[in-house]
Amino acid sequence: MTVEGSPERFSEPRTIEFSGRNQKTPQTKCCSPTLKIFIGLLAFCYFTKSLTGAYTKSTITQIERRFEIPSSTAGIIDVSFEMGNLLVITVVSYFGAKFHRPKIIGAGVLLMGIGTLLMALPHFIMSQYKYDTAAAHSNDADNFTVSSTCSSDNQSTVQQLVSGCLKGESESSPMWVIALFGNILRGIGEASIGPLGMSFIDDYARPENSAFYIGCLHTLGVIGPIFGYSLGSLCASLYVDIGLVDQESVTITPQDSRWVGAWWLGYVVSGLLTLLAALPLWFLPRALPENPQTSKLDNASNQHKHTLSITEIAKDFGPSLKRLLTNGIYLLYLVYSVLALNAFTIVITYTPKYLEQQFGQSASKTNFLIGVTSIPAATLGMFLSGWIMKRFKLSLLGSTRLMFFSSVTTLVCTIPYFALSCENIDVAGVTVPYQGSVEVQDISHGLLTSCNADCGCPDFQWDPVCGQNGVTYISPCHAGCNSTRGAGQNMTFHGCTCIQSWGLTSGTSTAVLGQCSRETSCTKMFYIYLALQSLAFFVYSLGTVPFFLISLRIVDPALKSLSVGVFLLVLRVFGGIPAPICFGALIDSTCLKWGQKKCGGSGACRMYDTETFRYLFLGLVSSLRTVSYTLLWIVTIQIKRKVQNDNQMSKDG
Repeated sequence: MTVEGSPERFSEPRTIEFSGRNQKTPQTKCCSPTLKIFIGLLAFCYFTKSLTGAYTKSTITQIERRFEIPSSTAGIIDVSFEMGNLLVITVVSYFGAKFHRPKIIGAGVLLMGIGTLLMALPHFIMSQYKYDTAAAHSNDADNFTVSSTCSSDNQSTVQQLVSGCLKGESESSPMWVIALFGNILRGIGEASIGPLGMSFIDDYARPENSAFYIGCLHTLGVIGPIFGYSLGSLCASLYVDIGLVDQESVTITPQDSRWVGAWWLGYVVSGLLTLLAALPLWFLPRALPENPQTSKLDNASNQHKHTLSITEIAKDFGPSLKRLLTNGIYLLYLVYSVLALNAFTIVITYTPKYLEQQFGQSASKTNFLIGVTSIPAATLGMFLSGWIMKRFKLSLLGSTRLMFFSSVTTLVCTIPYFALSCENIDVAGVTVPYQGSVEVQDISHGLLTSCNADCGCPDFQWDPVCGQNGVTYISPCHAGCNSTRGAGQNMTFHGCTCIQSWGLTSGTSTAVLGQCSRETSCTKMFYIYLALQSLAFFVYSLGTVPFFLISLRIVDPALKSLSVGVFLLVLRVFGGIPAPICFGALIDSTCLKWGQKKCGGSGACRMYDTETFRYLFLGLVSSLRTVSYTLLWIVTIQIKRKVQNDNQMSKDG
């Protein structure tokens, strides 16, 4: 990290920073107390920002089910944060550096808090959640329901329901747009934190402490995801309409593909915390003149800034941007970063969903274990990243080598992922036909057979039961069950003719609510995957501080804020935004059984082809990483040549 007006940095002074400034400046005894306060407040902002971001990732599955949308649409909601950010980040990073940076950051954090609270608003507007079961398809006005068991009256009832749809009785608004708009506001507010915060620290911190402070800042920021995933775990274990419905009347469990947790509650909590983080920043000074390293520079520049208008400042924007974009190493580093971020975004966005589907775990358990294993490992890696930079006083070339080592080692750690998998459970008419043979006919026409053809089972029903034969049926009706016993989650179904077709007697042809359990080895592989993922996150995080510092050190010091702004803008446009949407569409292509809305149209996916999902997820991420790390190797070579040329020119001079 470079410091304005301070050339003494690492063992290779300034020749690695392409700045050309070699005069010495006095050292300070300690950093400014105001700077420490700023770093503490900025760390709290990073905490709340990352908490909300991690919580959003943990609620992807819940949002899909609550709004009955596919993964690609959920991906649009997720990347709307990046969309809002890119709208203003270049302008904020350039013009914000000319004005009161702490206040601009405070205004952005305030906007983030408002946007976060807005994301929870749809819950308070929408009616209560009704999942696919007999009660979910009732019509109080006409007093008719679709029976969960085999009944000849079901077909006429379904026709009445469709008739009601044609009359427009069940039209609903796409409330997910409100959540999308709130996330856009979060992105707009966040635009000021990174560029202005890091440049403010870099301007006023002692040279040998700058990298360490930024490492600590990101370390504290990573504590946010620990709380974010833990909060996501807690909220996912609570029913979405908690306090409004009798919990004993809920017949589904958190492991059920129809379960929706209290996704909205976490946004209320994180939104209030974000508003609290915004207030103190308004009371900090614009500059820190007591620091002798920058006081002369600030006093001279501030007098000049007060006489400049926004128009005059804007005139220098074009030439500054041209100087930045003609830096070949900077552009090559941008391409590497875009590819690497695409892989990283896919991982952090869809890892919870991948673990839920691949290993049959609940969202609550998955989020909790990610929060207590992978995130602390990443936190430790980030802290050590800053410590290594400070302890060994790594130059630009040394920083690049550290990041390359951590990246390649991470790729090696992820290779065993391909061997950790679980097969799809047997679902009649979806993964296996009713007769139990190996191949399945056309799934859209394979749900009905001779054992349930006269039951009038509706296509939109998804109320899975586990048969005595170990096969899952998408509803008691599709299992041909004729009677029920018990109530709530203890309900059992009897006289299931489709289960009898497997050679079972009438007395043993029963079924219970819920899908059949996966093999016991799945849980073991789940924990092995988490252990390997924690190791990979730790190693990958060792390159965190170099990742940001390199974008600063390979440009002229006067372009630091602009370089960070353009850097983050390009990453969001080509890395943060396309990946969740495109990969979400790929995930949708692996869906075996879509939820059906009562009035037509697909809802959220109920079951995926886990093998195809695994190869898409792991294969695409590994491919992106391989290409990006090849580019990073080229960047390392170019930086080495640049350093050698600068050293040679220095000797010749």
